[in-house]
Amino acid sequence: MESKVGTITIGELIDEMAERYPENDALVYPFRSLRYNYRQFRDVCNQAAKGLMRLGVNTGDHIAMWANNVPEWVITQFATGKMGAVLVTVNTNYRSFELEYLLKQSDSTTIILVGGVRDSDEYVNIMYELCPELNQCKPGELKSQRLPKLKNVIYIGEENYPGMFNWNDIMTMADHVSEEELEKRQEDAKPDDVVNMQYTSGTTGFPKGVMLTHINLIGNAVSMAECLNFSSEDRLCIPVPFFHCFGCVIGTLVCAVTGAAMVPVEKFDPAKVLETVEVEKCTAVHGVPTMFIAELEEMKNKKYNTASLRTGVMAGAPCPTEVMKAVVNTMGASEICITYGQTEASPGITMTRTDDPIELRVSSVGRALPNVEVKVVDPDTGREVPPGIQGELCTRGYHVMKGYYNMPEATESAIDKDNWLHTGDLAIMDENGYCKITGRLKDMIIRGGENIYPREIEEFLYTHTKVRDVQIVGVPSQKYGEEVAAFIQLKDGTSATVEEFKEFCTGKISRFKIPKFFIFVDEYPTTASGKIQKFRLREQALEALGR
Repeated sequence: MESKVGTITIGELIDEMAERYPENDALVYPFRSLRYNYRQFRDVCNQAAKGLMRLGVNTGDHIAMWANNVPEWVITQFATGKMGAVLVTVNTNYRSFELEYLLKQSDSTTIILVGGVRDSDEYVNIMYELCPELNQCKPGELKSQRLPKLKNVIYIGEENYPGMFNWNDIMTMADHVSEEELEKRQEDAKPDDVVNMQYTSGTTGFPKGVMLTHINLIGNAVSMAECLNFSSEDRLCIPVPFFHCFGCVIGTLVCAVTGAAMVPVEKFDPAKVLETVEVEKCTAVHGVPTMFIAELEEMKNKKYNTASLRTGVMAGAPCPTEVMKAVVNTMGASEICITYGQTEASPGITMTRTDDPIELRVSSVGRALPNVEVKVVDPDTGREVPPGIQGELCTRGYHVMKGYYNMPEATESAIDKDNWLHTGDLAIMDENGYCKITGRLKDMIIRGGENIYPREIEEFLYTHTKVRDVQIVGVPSQKYGEEVAAFIQLKDGTSATVEEFKEFCTGKISRFKIPKFFIFVDEYPTTASGKIQKFRLREQALEALGR
């Protein structure tokens, strides 16, 4: 695949794999009895692509996907890559406040959704809450007051809902579009076109849509496959969510560039992951540290055969040494790798290699991926620092995003004039190019592998009528790495309870963003110039919690 990076689109990639490995397993759901080889997978992607074309989805249109790791997610990922649309990934934890913002900001014309992940119809209910007009309109003719660009709502499941297409309708519509029409669409797509948009929380308030191209994504998948020694013989268990780059690049695309089998787990459950590995003889498994910890706990309770495991990626949060050793010794994934990256870099920037000693794999996030540049600079001067000195990690190469959607200023502040992406993460690089992440310039909290930007939660809590001011900080947690704490100043003459605020957040922002701790204060610690000192708030939180 390597020679084709930069000259191929995701649609062409799947065609090539169907030619090269027609009988290889492409997509397998053992507990649904669903198994496509690469030829069948290409055909079902073509069918979905033609159905979306018949629906009126044009080149460059944005299709939001709000679902857990169901087969239709993967099919849509590659179908949009074939017919020139842009897949906009929606976090499955999102609630009405976040979804409305994303659909508006992304200019999505279509949304594809499951009924819900926790409750069978929570997503459907949110859609009717945002677009009550759905109840009265024909599918495809939505005229929403709150979401004027949105026209099509497609439901994945057996039920039929007013105003919504069913996924099966889309697959049937394909009969009205010829192979030639699809071929023309696919030929018109350019490797540098945006094919995927992922929302990353913003330090300055609301999330930003990261625009990723065919070149970004295929190139990154090829680089990571190389580090993992991946081949068409591999079978990857994917329990990490598709809406993250971890799922849809380090997961599905790493398989697609090598002809390996994608074996997704629909919703994380440690027993299901281990059963999947055993039943399908998976050679690789991905996860954030908390997932691996849960799997190792499960292995203490019940015997699973994971002897087929060789490798996989642990990423998303710092990896504890003992966990890494247990994954190698207990699960048998002796070549497990650590990856560091961010959505703006498609996502991989650095990675350990399968033959790195375990000490290096737990003490660093590896070295630059193939064909990627990495440097560490002084945040004040922008000059590169020598090995062993802390600075901001910057990266440059094929993997750097095209920019933030409709946010030119934010793009300019992230990517400098020499095309270096400034990650906002502090790092130390040794003389061999291995990096350690030592802190953050950005005001970010990482809870169980989920990035949380305080500003976003602050903006939301400001909408509460009793709030005068609010400051969000992260406090250490043994289970999740960090938890969210909210310091709230109430308006004069008002009083409130912790329960009141938790209730206010429930259903409006993702569960993992809801502060675990609410602390009411009269004033904040500040510098002489009046700037709030968040590190002092962190200390106060630890004191208040008796830690």
